[in-house]
Amino acid sequence: MIDNNLSTRPFYNERRVQLGLTIIALLAVFATALNVSRVLYYSRSDTALKAQASREEAQAVEYRRAAAELRASVDARQLDATSTEARQANALIDRRVFSWTELFNHFEATLPPEVRLTSVSPRVNEDGRFMITVTVLARSIDDVAEFLENLEGAGVFQRPLTRQERINDAGQLEAVIEAEYQVASGARL
Repeated sequence: MIDNNLSTRPFYNERRVQLGLTIIALLAVFATALNVSRVLYYSRSDTALKAQASREEAQAVEYRRAAAELRASVDARQLDATSTEARQANALIDRRVFSWTELFNHFEATLPPEVRLTSVSPRVNEDGRFMITVTVLARSIDDVAEFLENLEGAGVFQRPLTRQERINDAGQLEAVIEAEYQVASGARL
């Protein structure tokens, strides 16, 4: 058998090469068309976003100007007077919302047998927290300490402290206790 090609013009299978080159050319054309369409889409989108940003910036400038005009038109004395009246109204509402029954129910649950309440005074401090001042009579300092522990354990009294202690004419310990009172969720303070 002879392995040599004796034809004057040898035959090469060029169809596969041409088919491969045609496919590569078509893919290149497709990728180029896709890239051109994306560039056009993003340039239009960029133009629209720039126009929107400039409109919104102009609107922001207008809002700042209007806010400056409004601030200039507000009378500081009238604003202070209105604020004072609102605080007074809120204080009246707070007093109306306060539940003495709920407070005394808490005291009843925490009061040891040897301690008696002689006065209770609620108030709202400058921070807006509700403070309770209680004066109690007890036989010993241990009874007052037990009452303080019970108050703290009740969960509605925060940081109960003895502000003043003295022995009265009857030989009983009179103590003034102050604590922050967490009013029930329905009340607004």
